[in-house]
Amino acid sequence: MDDELLELQRQFEFAQQAKSSIRLSERNVVELVQKLQELHIIDFELLHTVSGKEYITPEQLRHEIVAEVKKLGRVSLIDLADTTGVDLYHVEKQAQHVVSNDPGLMFIQGEIISQSYWDSVAEEINDRLQECSQIALAELAAQLHVGSELMASILEPRLGTLVKGRLEGGQLYTPAYVARVSAMVQGAARGITVPTNLSVLWSTLQQLLLEMEGGSGVAVEGSFFQSLFNGLVKEDKVLGMLRAGVHWTPTVFALAQKECVDSFFSQNSFISYEALHKLGISQQVQFLQSRYPEGIPLVTVFVHPSMIEMLDSAIEDAIDRGSWIDSLSVLSASFGLQDASKILSNCPSLHSALKANKALILGDSYIFSSGFVKDVYDRVEKELEALSLSGSYGTVQGGGSHLTKEAKSGNDSNRFSEQTETASESGNSKRGVEKGSKKKKGKSSGAKVTTTEGDSENEDYIPTKSKKSQKRGKDTSSSQVADAKAGGKRDSGKMQEENVPSEEWVMQKLLFLVPDFEEQGVDDPQIILGHLANYIRPMLINYWKQRRKALFTENAEKMRHLLDNLQRKLDESFLNMQLYEKALDLFEDDQSTSAILHRHLLRTTAASISDMLFLNLEKHNKLKIGIEVEESQNSESVILSSGERIAIAKSFPGSLSKKALVVAETLEGKRVETFMTALRELAEESGLLLKKLDKKLERTLLHSYRKDLISQVSAETDPISLLPKVVSLLYIQVHNKALQAPGRAISVAVNRLKDKLDDSPYKILTDYQSTTVTLLALMSAAAGNEDDCSADRILTKRELLESQMVALKGLVLGPSQS
Repeated sequence: MDDELLELQRQFEFAQQAKSSIRLSERNVVELVQKLQELHIIDFELLHTVSGKEYITPEQLRHEIVAEVKKLGRVSLIDLADTTGVDLYHVEKQAQHVVSNDPGLMFIQGEIISQSYWDSVAEEINDRLQECSQIALAELAAQLHVGSELMASILEPRLGTLVKGRLEGGQLYTPAYVARVSAMVQGAARGITVPTNLSVLWSTLQQLLLEMEGGSGVAVEGSFFQSLFNGLVKEDKVLGMLRAGVHWTPTVFALAQKECVDSFFSQNSFISYEALHKLGISQQVQFLQSRYPEGIPLVTVFVHPSMIEMLDSAIEDAIDRGSWIDSLSVLSASFGLQDASKILSNCPSLHSALKANKALILGDSYIFSSGFVKDVYDRVEKELEALSLSGSYGTVQGGGSHLTKEAKSGNDSNRFSEQTETASESGNSKRGVEKGSKKKKGKSSGAKVTTTEGDSENEDYIPTKSKKSQKRGKDTSSSQVADAKAGGKRDSGKMQEENVPSEEWVMQKLLFLVPDFEEQGVDDPQIILGHLANYIRPMLINYWKQRRKALFTENAEKMRHLLDNLQRKLDESFLNMQLYEKALDLFEDDQSTSAILHRHLLRTTAASISDMLFLNLEKHNKLKIGIEVEESQNSESVILSSGERIAIAKSFPGSLSKKALVVAETLEGKRVETFMTALRELAEESGLLLKKLDKKLERTLLHSYRKDLISQVSAETDPISLLPKVVSLLYIQVHNKALQAPGRAISVAVNRLKDKLDDSPYKILTDYQSTTVTLLALMSAAAGNEDDCSADRILTKRELLESQMVALKGLVLGPSQS
């Protein structure tokens, strides 16, 4: 056998040394190989080397790759391509094939690494770890030029075997180091007695370790401490409860918590959630229900059933006594309104009382017996009924009934001017005023013979002292009226504009009728009064509306009768006003006298018409809204001031108020025409009609006016009061006009008659006027100096006037009448 092999070797060597007779170029060889592959004579794959001078099979390439990896342990594909001389594409393809068939190899980032390589690396890491106690995984990965995750996956299966250490949080630690840090964690955890966030504790331990190891130490991650701590908790070496991974509550603290809660709850039968929150207990309701299953959770507190029994007995006693109780006064200050409302829902006696309508709950915490509420309501209802009957319970009109009573007292002090202001230009006497006033009281007012003049128009006619006394009398009357109105408004101010009891009014009445709310020590009586007022006010409003409805039905006939009388009075007064207005044309050429006459007519007849209309409309408005009005109220006898007219006008509704205000303003003006226009608009808005004066009515009124004046002149005994009536009669006879002239205009009126009368009658008239003026001047001068000389002169002049009265009456009366 050996001889045969030797023979073959010699033949093979001879063949190699033999010179070929035919030589092939490299190109021919390549073409020959390609032809052999086409003919499938070479039926396996061949790979070109980079130099192009050699062919290599894939099996040979894989063999060389495996050999290289076994030799070095870690080889990159680029190095393999240089070593084998094959293109990188073929090397990578065959490398993947090698790695897939060999589980001991791995292909990572263009490198083939064997497990033996990692074993040797692990041994090196272990030697280094034992020297420095801890190594950062990132540092190892950077040295080996691999990722930290790959490094961790390589080390984890070798921990405890090739690598004697513990991998935690990206760090490798030796068992001795782990034991030392574990002892530190255990000591720190056992020293905690209150709930603590472990993150703070780990930061402290990290700082301590860095200080112990100096600059050579590696920062320990908090997760390493947390892992050691979790192990200690599982082994029961540290006792407590861990929530959310970082919130640690020691067992000693939990025991102290429970003892504190148990002590407070057993002593007080309740505990607030706020107290548990301060103790660090979350989910307070669940905690308390788990410990005290019999307890009842409220909104802010947790109570024992005994607390409900105590409150229930107090409520039952209050209902039986027909009284009321504030549940919060029985409970602790820790209870709120919502707690009181919820605890009341658990009181059995209150439930039964509510079903039997024996009690009611107001404002979450107040319990009233039905008998107590009914008694209070009845008493307030009586107060409301009393106000309804008095007519003072309403809006601004509530004081109207007082106005008539008070204004009457000032009537006599102002009416005296109707007889005296036309007597003279220079003055007036106190005695003449008194006599004229007395005579006027017995006269008929049908023809409106006498007039009233304001103080400013009689400043030349009335003595200063008398004028002041008149003003004082008028001011006193006005102040009485204002006081009466203010008194009416005090009650009416407590009502809403819709004339229903306001909450404030009801609360005031409750406090007045039931002083128990203050006497029983309620902290804020307004709160309980507000709840009770809100409860009974709807019933009061309903009663008030029914009362007003009934009263309105009763007032319907009164309203109709009032409007009929008002229309009749307005017809008569307005026709007289038109009659007096026609006499103003006689003095249009004298501006000063015309202005005096206009103002006089506005402040007398026009003011009387306005006052009568305002007061009747006010009375109608009261009846319309259901307020009772006194039947004795007489609007004709009332004289209103400017402020009172404006106040009444503002109390009217809507556009009626605006038109009434215009009328009140025109009374302070200077032209009668403006007043007449405003009066017509107000009457139209009120639904009243104003008659227009025609020729026939004018003749009738003038005849009646003249007849009334003749009767007054014939019966007149006062020499001073006689003159203005005679002048008025003369103007009817001469001009057929009804003149209304104040004292300041008498002189002008007499002078205007000069061309209309004969010399003898005119002389009688002027002599009488001059004597009257002299008498009034003497009386005015004697008012402050009473001596016998002045009295004699006054008596002489009065006797002279009385002697001339027959002659003066003869100017307007027949011989038999005078």
